[in-house]
Amino acid sequence: MAKKIVVLTGSPRKKGNANALADAFIKGAEKQGHSVKRFDTANMDILGCVACNGCYKKKDRACAYKDDFNDMAPALEKADAIVFITPLYWYSFPAKLKAAIDKFYALIVGEKPLQGKESAMIVCGADDVDTGFEGIFKSYQTIADYLQWQVVATLAVTGVDKKGAVEGTGWIRQAEELGKAF
Repeated sequence: MAKKIVVLTGSPRKKGNANALADAFIKGAEKQGHSVKRFDTANMDILGCVACNGCYKKKDRACAYKDDFNDMAPALEKADAIVFITPLYWYSFPAKLKAAIDKFYALIVGEKPLQGKESAMIVCGADDVDTGFEGIFKSYQTIADYLQWQVVATLAVTGVDKKGAVEGTGWIRQAEELGKAF
């Protein structure tokens, strides 16, 4: 069955490792007939949530503040699956991706469908061992548990730092296979 998948990326580097992994994931998902909507959060104007509780008080706007999250929210509501593909920044999410995640609060306040979706996460970083990824994966798992998401897979892409380091590795194939797994 074809699914609607939303991919949220966190990398500010054009043609960086995380974006190459996102391209591969999307390629795999589309090969299976799924539709994919991609949001490159690093290039978006997304403010952090200020807990004003003005969520959905203005017609057709998830957040009371005008920013790009309002364009993302309808896709999140309609998605069957939400996938995060990001570099590891100080053992956690990059700031713009974290700001988007924080604004999921608007969907909860607005009683919009966010619970019960499928999800996955691919994280890449310079660490040669995956223990450096424990913080981001713990945060992701907590989010998934809270929202009752079915975690399809997580992937820690180790040993990639320099731009393009992921190219020509088995990581690209694994990301594409993960896209097919949906």
